[in-house]
Formats: sequence, C-alpha cells, structure tokens
Amino acid sequence: MPWNARLCHYITATDVYFTRRAIQSTVYTQVFPRKTPVIRSRAVALTHATGMKRKASPTKAESPPKKAKAVIPEYHLSPPVREEDGSIQWPAPRAQMARARQMILDCAKSQSKALIVPDKDADGLSAGAILRHTLMILGLSQDDIAVHLLTKGNTVHSEQERQRMAEHKPEYVFVIDHGSRSGPPVINGTHHALIIDHHYATDADFPQGSEHVSACHSPPVATSALLTYEICNPLHPDVYERCAWLAIVGTYGDLGNQIKWEAPFPDMREILKRHSKKKLSDAVSAVNAPRRTATYDVKSAWDALCDTSEPASIPKNPRLEAARQEVAAEVERCTHTAPKFSPDGKVAVFRIRSEAQVHPVIATRWAGHLSSNKLEFVLVANEGYLPGKVNFSCRIARSARNRDPPISIIERLRYYASLTEAGKGNTDESGMEGGERVPLLERVGDDFARGHVQASGGIVNADEFEELMRLMQIGVKAPKDESNGGSPSKKKAKAGIDPSQKNTLASYFGKASAPKA
Repeated sequence: MPWNARLCHYITATDVYFTRRAIQSTVYTQVFPRKTPVIRSRAVALTHATGMKRKASPTKAESPPKKAKAVIPEYHLSPPVREEDGSIQWPAPRAQMARARQMILDCAKSQSKALIVPDKDADGLSAGAILRHTLMILGLSQDDIAVHLLTKGNTVHSEQERQRMAEHKPEYVFVIDHGSRSGPPVINGTHHALIIDHHYATDADFPQGSEHVSACHSPPVATSALLTYEICNPLHPDVYERCAWLAIVGTYGDLGNQIKWEAPFPDMREILKRHSKKKLSDAVSAVNAPRRTATYDVKSAWDALCDTSEPASIPKNPRLEAARQEVAAEVERCTHTAPKFSPDGKVAVFRIRSEAQVHPVIATRWAGHLSSNKLEFVLVANEGYLPGKVNFSCRIARSARNRDPPISIIERLRYYASLTEAGKGNTDESGMEGGERVPLLERVGDDFARGHVQASGGIVNADEFEELMRLMQIGVKAPKDESNGGSPSKKKAKAGIDPSQKNTLASYFGKASAPKA
C-alpha cells in the first residue's frame, strides 16, 4: 500500500476512534453530570466530533463581585462640633474646660485635701495619674492627695462607695472615667466635685452640686486620659514632659494603638519617638491585667503608673506580669464558646462563666471576627463574675461600624428591655404595678445599658438577664418561608435537573447488559 494511502487510512481510523470516544463520553456525562471533564482530550474530541463550541470561561467583568469590605473612616476625621464663634469644640465645650481648669488651680492654691477617684482601666488610671502629677506640679503636697479605688462589682454611685469616699474628708473630689448619672451629691458634706468623663451622658446625668467636663458630645470623642491631659497641659510647662506618655497609654487603652495623632488630636510624635508605640502598648496590656483578675488588684496597676516616668518599666513589674498571664489563660479558656443568635441575625450572644473580668475582652475579639450583613453587635455575658448577677459587655460588630444611621447599643438594649414578654400576661406577681407587669427596662436599675453607644453593657440580676434573653429571642430560629417550599439549596438542586431527561443510571446499564437480537 502506498505511503499516502496508508496515511489516509490512519487518519480515518483515528477519526473513528475519537468519534467513538466522544459518543461514549456524551452518554457518560449524561448519566454522571460533572462541571468539567476529568480527561481534557475527551472534551477536545467531543468538540471535534459534534461541531459544538466550547463555552468561553467567564471574564473578570462577568465574575460575581466580591463582598465589599466595611470601610471604617479614620477616627480623627469624625465630623466636629463647632463653638458659637465657629471654632472646633474639642475635646469638650470650652466653658466646661475653663471651669475644670479653675477648680484644679483653686485646689492646688488653697492647699486643700483632694480625693481622686479614677476608673479601674488603663484610661481611667492614666487620667487619674495625670491629674495627680499636675496637682503636685502646681504645688499641692503629695500628702494632701488621696486616691479611692472601687471594690469589685461596685460603682461610684453605690452608697457603700459614697461612704468610703467621705471617710477621706476631702474638700475637692475628682471623679474620672466612671460614667455618670443623676443622683445625690458625690459624698455627703461640704465639698467641690468635678466629673471628668467621656461616656455618653446628658447635662442632667450628673450628681447634684457637681461640675462636669464631658467629651461625649465633641467628636472625635477623646478618652478620659486625653481629656484630662488637655485640661492640665496649659496649666504648667512641666505637664507635657511628665504626663504626655500617660495620655497616650490611656488613649491606646480605649481606642487601640492604630489611632493617628493628627488634628484635632495633639501632636505626640516626639513622645512616640522617645518611648515607641510597642512599649506604650505593652504598658496598656500590663496596666489592664490586674483589674481583670479574680482578685481585682487594681492598686498594683495604679502604683505602677504613679511611681515611674518610663513606660518601659511597667510590663516588667512582677505583679502585673503574673496578672497578665492569668488573664490570658482565662480569655483562652472562655473565648471559644459557641454563640447563639437572635432570629433576625442582628445580635450574637456568648455566655461564659468566670470570676475574672474577661467578658469585655472576648466581646471585642468576637466583634472584630464575626462578619455578616445582618449582625449589629456582640453581647458576652459572664455569669460567674458576681454571685447572683450577670455582667455583660456589648460591642458593635466591625462590619456594622459604618452603617447609616449609626447603631447605638444603648438604644438597642433599651428597646429590647421595653418589650413585653409574650405569654406572661398578668400571672407573675413580681414586677406588677396596678395589675399590669412593669417592663423590664423599668426594673433593671441604673446599671443597665451604660457606657458608650458602641461599647455598652450592664450588671443585672440573673433572672432579669434570662428575661432579657427571652425578649431578644436569643437562640430562637427564624421561621421558614413555606411559600417558597423548601430550602434554597434543595430548590437549586431540583432546578438543575432537566425534567425531559430519559437517561438514568439504571436504564443505561440495563441497555448495555440486554442481549442483542
């Protein structure tokens, strides 16, 4: 056979072979549908034999868009509030700042006994240390300055703490970073009281007879330490050198170390260059640790801040290091609790049991981790911190921080607590008034929904917390939409089957095994 005839015969045989393989592949893929063939040559042969065009791969423009990440604006770029003359109102109203400075000057000049009552965290303790150093720089004797640190589970408004503060017999009382509420004077007896704070409050939410300076209505909201520093810095040239790093520690404690020191914030570049961001951040972790332990050793953190001018020495404090390790272990133990959600997916609740104050840390962690278009805030409840009580912390989910209108945890909690529990009617004698059940909001007391609009929480009785969970319907699944009939995944699977298709697995192998006529 001539060579050209043999070549023609070979080509014909090859076409027949690939055509047969293509037909087999067609039957196989009808019985076992798959998105892409395992053997690429089958697809090529099928295209060659049938004349079908291969479907073009989706272009970049046709690909489904990726979920957009939440864009969180820089904190210092928050739209400011203006004074009457058009100047920026920061860090607090000008008139409040002036009154606060005058009270500090009067206290130092009169050599009066001063009592500083700072909160227990890095922000509150740093603010208290700034004020203490300022009074001493202005000439007030260290012996005339006392500090009052609250006991575990109490607030500055409790009667027990008011009596303990009064035992110091102060002429000036400076309450810093505790939040505020309306009520009786800070202490009984003659005194001058100044509230320095940045938690949400109205002008009516302060003790009787007290002056106040609040940053809560002057965005970007300054921390209490930064507010105290801005009050004290103009009073003496030495305040900057002694207290600027404390202002950074307090700010990092509440806002994190990614904050940018740009206007209206003060320029802290020289201080950051001297001490470094890492050393200041490590100081924050060390100072925050003791108050989170079961022993609630806040005094060791206070002493560490007041007794040094070098933040690098704070993490080396043996007591603070031991507390930090204790808290880290407890956070790791409790942080892996599975959440439960509200039916609408807006709230995620984690329930833990610990004698340590780790619920705010866990709430912050999960708020940054969970991501959903529906989720608004995370609630972490600690049922072991105080006997018979539930301490809970709430944080805005990272994916919800830039929503319009902005989410207020305080408003959300108050809304849930104002609801009426279904099915209770008037059968429960507790909380009854005039034959009708009083809403939970009116029964939980003043320690509910306090703090910031994006970082709130509360302390309530255990039975009241369970009622709150029922009102929020935590753990209740959303009702299925029966009108659509079945789950979306099952509907999608059914929609992908061609009703007219006759080839099945049984019929295919049945035909193959049938005897030929």
